[in-house]
Amino acid sequence: MASMLAKNLRRVVVGGGRQPMVAGLNNYFTYANEISHPLNRKPPNVTPEEAVQCIQSGDTVFCSGAAATPNALISAMVEHGKKSNLADITVCHMHTEGPAAYALPENEKHFRSNSFFMGGNVRKAVAEGRGDNFSIFLHEIPYLFYRKIVQPDVALVHVSPPDRHGYCSLGTSVDCVRAALLHSKKIVAQVNKQMPRTFGDAPIHMSHFDAMTEVDTPLPQHGGKGPSEVEAKIGKLIAENLVHDGATLQMGIGSIPDAVLSQLHNHKDLGIHSEMFANGVVDLVKAGAVTNRMKTMHQGRIVGSFLIGNQALYDFVNDNPFIEMYAIDYVNNTSVIKQQPRMTAINSCIEVDLTGQVCSDSIGTRFFSGFGGQVDFIRGAAEGLDGKGVPIIAMPSVTNKGESKIVPTLKTGAGVVTSRAHVHYVVTEHGIASLFGKNMRQRAYELIQIAEPKHREALEKAAFERLKVMPSKC
Repeated sequence: MASMLAKNLRRVVVGGGRQPMVAGLNNYFTYANEISHPLNRKPPNVTPEEAVQCIQSGDTVFCSGAAATPNALISAMVEHGKKSNLADITVCHMHTEGPAAYALPENEKHFRSNSFFMGGNVRKAVAEGRGDNFSIFLHEIPYLFYRKIVQPDVALVHVSPPDRHGYCSLGTSVDCVRAALLHSKKIVAQVNKQMPRTFGDAPIHMSHFDAMTEVDTPLPQHGGKGPSEVEAKIGKLIAENLVHDGATLQMGIGSIPDAVLSQLHNHKDLGIHSEMFANGVVDLVKAGAVTNRMKTMHQGRIVGSFLIGNQALYDFVNDNPFIEMYAIDYVNNTSVIKQQPRMTAINSCIEVDLTGQVCSDSIGTRFFSGFGGQVDFIRGAAEGLDGKGVPIIAMPSVTNKGESKIVPTLKTGAGVVTSRAHVHYVVTEHGIASLFGKNMRQRAYELIQIAEPKHREALEKAAFERLKVMPSKC
């Protein structure tokens, strides 16, 4: 309760943002821009095309992302921009799903994408100079709004239908959305019957919308295929050696996190505190492995900030008090993470060098994604107050082309997302490298032991050339 009060106070002091929308209504809630408080107004229910008419040249438009990408509104916005010959509209967002037509070459004079975390649909635009991207920790993205570095003129958001009290839910994406809404001049809502209703920081009263449009469309889905043989080996190594009963888990999306989860059905009293979670959590809950009983905060609840997966996941979280969705500056705050019992953070990467430097956002000079929550949770687990946190970087030993992902040095231009001092465990299908407390010679030895065998000799030679000494265990 104290932490939530502190967050609300920060929003009052730092916020600014939305102006009171009802003449003569002067109270705490209008000054605090609190979107959960009902106002005496009702938004017009219009078509997507009508809803986006408020967007003008030079505007900054925020879009919610992941499974909550408001694609009906985005499509209407792009058409509006073209028909009205609008210019210099900045579209800011985290990873979004769908075609992202605002980032296509033919729309360059109308729109420019600005990614807080880059998805595949805008990767080409960034590579070709038609879009921009940030290097920013996930937990700090809301600060862009609180500190008025990014000031949206219009927010396009995807929500559940209102309940009998007029409350919608941000559903699958709270993350930085709540901060953006608090600081947007106008809010346009895509109201979808198929958007799950979630709790925590997710409620928003419909009276805060300036326009709304109704749709009935399935959410984007991920997952469905089982892990590869390599991913299954990685999952088994992590589950059997690094995840203990009573642990609190953080994991991202992808085959490796799902492979780990599939191996945890015999574990007891696991908890979930993760910026996102995906399909594998549902089966673990049904198996009785996830109870959240040992957590000291949000005991008995799964805590997340956004999610994307299959329909079974969306059905599971819908109207389920077992799930609490909070803003990303809370979920990914290191001071919160480190309080979780046996905090076990499982993250992946693009490559690791022989000293333990981790590149996760770029392939050489080409930007691939973003910082995300990797450093937030790797550091939070390492700082665990119980001294039992487990920070893990997991990856296949080779790329799809057979190149080693454990490398003598990172590719020229590659960015270091997680520093060598942050890294404790690196896992491939060949084993577990324990790097904490190891010098460079020992680190190189540990990492070479889990590299693809055919690359180990070359890595040893490279280590000797770099360190002027052979890698060794002690």
